[in-house]
Amino acid sequence: MEQGWAVVGIDNSLPENAPLSNLTVYHRLQLPDSNLKTIFQETSPQVLIHCAGRASVGLSVKDPEADFYGNTVLTFELLNALRLHAPQCRFILLSSAAVYGNPDSIPISEDQLTAPISPYGFHKLQCEQICLEFTKLYQVPTAAVRIFSAYGPGLRRQVLWDICQKAIVHHSVQLQGTGQESRDFIHALDIAKALFTIAKAPTMEGETYNLATGREVTIAEIAGLVLETLEYEGRLEFDGKVPTGNPLHWKANISKLQTLGFIPSVALERGVQTFTNWCRAELVGV
Repeated sequence: MEQGWAVVGIDNSLPENAPLSNLTVYHRLQLPDSNLKTIFQETSPQVLIHCAGRASVGLSVKDPEADFYGNTVLTFELLNALRLHAPQCRFILLSSAAVYGNPDSIPISEDQLTAPISPYGFHKLQCEQICLEFTKLYQVPTAAVRIFSAYGPGLRRQVLWDICQKAIVHHSVQLQGTGQESRDFIHALDIAKALFTIAKAPTMEGETYNLATGREVTIAEIAGLVLETLEYEGRLEFDGKVPTGNPLHWKANISKLQTLGFIPSVALERGVQTFTNWCRAELVGV
């Protein structure tokens, strides 16, 4: 909206839970839905950013069927609707670093072997293949963005939220794993910035892009940073158990996205501060 685009939002959330001030119009749908055809025909979209789907490794292990339909099948339905009613629309898939599983080496580049270790990772990889299918066979322009560890105000999931919730509400912080597992964190503002960069890319032929900062941080380090900003004085403990489907170490090579002009702008320390401030307001109200 700030860049002058008309933004149509589609979700299954109630309108009062949608960011209506940032949308030109909002449609509440449970995809797939036949109304999508009408929306595409009426709006002739230039870009579709596909954020819908399930996004939990743990839940995908417990219920792989729901994850398959919520990710793989849904992605096919969207692309097929575009093929029929808006074939020139640029399609950007929010994929995941979960497609890499436990990489042989880091930093991870896009041409490294994909070896998922969770249903979620397999299904995201299938989504990428479907994007390539529709580009190669039907000339629908697509790209997939492999997001590493996302965080930011509004995200009530993942490790940063877990730490804040345990510290603020339960006054006790025990996390899974050993603490030496590592991630490459990327703030929501930088994700939005990267998506806008890709939307304007000169070509879109089924490419994949890593989206991260290129900075490896252990879970113990990020937990220490969060707890310091919260002025938490209790103990930090780890249970020593790495859940099924969770990789051990991630660090991204983001040079491919940088060639398009993308540069991460939110430093982790500043991003954690704004996130913890939001969490405190959400959980305590002050």
